[in-house]
Amino acid sequence: MRLFLSSYRFVGEPEVFARLVRKPGRIAVIANAADAWPATARAAAVTSELGPLRSLGFSPEEVDLRTHLDDPGSLRARLDGFGAVWVRGGNTFVLRAQLARSGADAVLTELVREDRLVYGGYSAGACVVTPSLRGLEFSDDPGEVDTACGTSALWDGLGWIDHAIVPHAGGSVLADDGVIESLRYLREHGIAHVALTDDDVLVVDTAQGGAPGTVNP
Repeated sequence: MRLFLSSYRFVGEPEVFARLVRKPGRIAVIANAADAWPATARAAAVTSELGPLRSLGFSPEEVDLRTHLDDPGSLRARLDGFGAVWVRGGNTFVLRAQLARSGADAVLTELVREDRLVYGGYSAGACVVTPSLRGLEFSDDPGEVDTACGTSALWDGLGWIDHAIVPHAGGSVLADDGVIESLRYLREHGIAHVALTDDDVLVVDTAQGGAPGTVNP
C-alpha cells in the first residue's frame, strides 16, 4: 500500500509523490469532493490539477464517480491501466458519499491495499482514508451531501490508516475556525490524530517495510 496524504497538493515536494509512484504514467483525477460547487467552479477545480500532474510526467484523466453510480464494475474497468489516483480537496463528506454511491470505497480499498494503485490525496482526499470523519464537521458541512448527492452524510472513513487527519493547521491561509474546533474535539475525545500544515505530507509505503497504518517520514 502506497499513500501520499497532504494538506495541500504536493507541499513543495512533488518529487516525493513521483518517487512513490516510481514510474509516472496514467493517473486518475477524482474531484468529487467539489460536487456541491457550481459547475464552473468544479470544472476549474479539475483543470487546476492537470497542469501540476503533467509537469511531473503524468498523463492525468478525470474519473468522475458520478458516471459510475451503483456500478462498481464499470469503475473497476475504468481504473484499469492507471498506476495512480489523485484525489483533490473539497468537502470530505461529499467525497465520502460519492465513494459509497459508486462503490469506489470498496474498489479503491482493494486496489490500494493490493498495491495495484498508488493513492495520492490532499485535504478531503487525505481525510477520507481515516477511520472516522468525526470532527471534520467544523470545517466541512455534512449538509452539502444532501444537496449534492441526495443522501445522508456518512461518518465512517475508509480506515486505511489508524488516526484522524486535520489539514490546514499551523496558520494555513486555507484555515478557518473549524480547524481549531476539530483539534479541540479530537483531543477531548482522546482520538489519535495528526495536524498537517500546508508544508506537511504523510507517506505510507508498506512495500518499503512499513506496517499498514504506519506513517513513514
